Amino acid sequence: MSWLLNLYETYESNFDRVGVVEKKSNDREFTLLPISHTTQNAHIEVTITEDGTFHSARILDKNEMNTLIPCTEGSANRAGSKIAPYPLHDKLSYVAGDFVAYGGKIKKEEPFTYYIAQLKEWAESPYAVSKVKSIYNYVSKRTLIKDLVDSKILFLDGSGYLIETWDKKYESTYAEKPAIFSVVTGGQESAFIRFTVYSSKKLLTEVWKDQEMYNSFIRFYQDLLGDKDLCYITGNFLPSTDKHANKIRNSGDKAKLISANDTSGFTFRGRFNKSSEVASISYEVSQKAHNALKWLINRQGKVIDQRVFLVWGNDDLSIPNVTEDTFSIDPVPIEREKISHTNQEFAREIAKAFDGHKNNLTLKSEVNVLLLDSATTGRLAVLYYRNLHKELYLERLKNWHSTCAWIHRYRKNDNGEYVHFFGAPATKDIAFAAYGPKANEKIVKGLMERLLPCIIDNKVIPLDIVKNAMNRSSNPVSMEKWEWEKTLSITCALINKMEGYNVTLDKENKERDYLFGRLLAIADVLERRALGPDENRSSNAIRYMNSFSKSPARTWKTIQESLQPYQARLGTKSRYLSSLIDEVASQIDYADFNNKPLSGKYLLGFYSQRHELYQKKENIEK
Repeated sequence: MSWLLNLYETYESNFDRVGVVEKKSNDREFTLLPISHTTQNAHIEVTITEDGTFHSARILDKNEMNTLIPCTEGSANRAGSKIAPYPLHDKLSYVAGDFVAYGGKIKKEEPFTYYIAQLKEWAESPYAVSKVKSIYNYVSKRTLIKDLVDSKILFLDGSGYLIETWDKKYESTYAEKPAIFSVVTGGQESAFIRFTVYSSKKLLTEVWKDQEMYNSFIRFYQDLLGDKDLCYITGNFLPSTDKHANKIRNSGDKAKLISANDTSGFTFRGRFNKSSEVASISYEVSQKAHNALKWLINRQGKVIDQRVFLVWGNDDLSIPNVTEDTFSIDPVPIEREKISHTNQEFAREIAKAFDGHKNNLTLKSEVNVLLLDSATTGRLAVLYYRNLHKELYLERLKNWHSTCAWIHRYRKNDNGEYVHFFGAPATKDIAFAAYGPKANEKIVKGLMERLLPCIIDNKVIPLDIVKNAMNRSSNPVSMEKWEWEKTLSITCALINKMEGYNVTLDKENKERDYLFGRLLAIADVLERRALGPDENRSSNAIRYMNSFSKSPARTWKTIQESLQPYQARLGTKSRYLSSLIDEVASQIDYADFNNKPLSGKYLLGFYSQRHELYQKKENIEK
């Protein structure tokens, strides 16, 4: 369980960030949770005064619902009809003492009695702060629903009971549909209530953002924990737990990484009498490790179809992600005059970017690569985990971005302009190149997982991935131009990883497939120049590309015959390209000029030759 230990150490090293609210790119808030706390989406915010009197209430907007709340082991794992109240904020059926009086339905026992007894114990403990006492004094009055009805937050039917679901028959009583029915998924009784305290004399921090409140409950709950046992993670004797956190990937995630609640099945029966004999984990370690994991996933995890790809460093969180492309790690485009440089020169630039991450190496500089996914709604599994020294990880990453590399032009700069960059494509883009942009997410995440050993352990790229990408690149008429260009450059990067070619045109390369690729590129450029910039249709070389890859000699005869009208249209302007066709074709051995299918090397020859011709034209125009 080294991943648990590393998560625990990550929490300890980032303790100053506990409770500090951060925002994602979509403005959703998240934080490194304190222990004995979780998050819930609240629907109603109730404000009370310091003396425990109702002040006001409001319906919460979607972007402010996420609320940090204290929780016990029981409440964090409650399900179905089990009564296990959260210590402070909870659903209306728990926190409203007048719930039954307003028609609230309960099955056996009233949840409020459990809630108020637990809150009273906290409020009367030596750890309680004034806000806890204020909230306890208010909810003890059992007037919450009455106050919310008076404030036009909750609404009653003709019998004086809470409206269960909105119906058109209520339109005669209420002018418009109340806002509460737009934010809760069930009836009004399912609304989640959060409390805060108001003072007319001073500005108070919201309860769910107050460090004093966090510490108050943590100290109170520590006294309630069970017997101590050997913690398998730290080796210390600490209060243990067999109830571990869920909501790991998102607030609605019910899957757990650690669970042993099946006492009648075969989870541990036949080998052990009790689940604790399998592995004992302390409450503190479990809380801190799971909270660190949730925080890291929100902060820098990549989630594809609920599969989590996470990379983090113990001493430096901002580690280049194994799934990203070179442009994401070092967003510096290639200058136009440097595009003709060699792979070695580009590789040196990539090395500089990765070497910058090595500056703060310490003896414990480690990088963790973790993959999580669930087969069922209740069980989450670790599919892949590696812990490497940071320097080794960066070396492996540098090697990948230097060797599985080509010149790409599908990323945009800050001005929204497409730019050239040299390097490796993102693993997700490789999946789209192999299976198309409409590929099922299960296929995409599976391919991304298969590529991890290729990056981290220098394993060979699976041949089926390269073949799929090559077949799609050889069929440009099935795609839009931008998609084909992107697929082509990514395929060239994959083939380059296997063959070790240069991006720049290798005029000394006499390999059959490479030369056939050069011929196809010259034919494409010649026809495109004859058609002019206003004609958008594909050239014959592009339209016959798929056939050419399967039967090059026969298809080349068709392509060359179709070039004659365009050579005539260009006149003397076609002389250079026509002579280049003759030069390249003459280098193919007589025995090799046949219909044996071409390997992926022909794409490298095609790309490099076409790129060189376009570069030469741009330089002439300058």
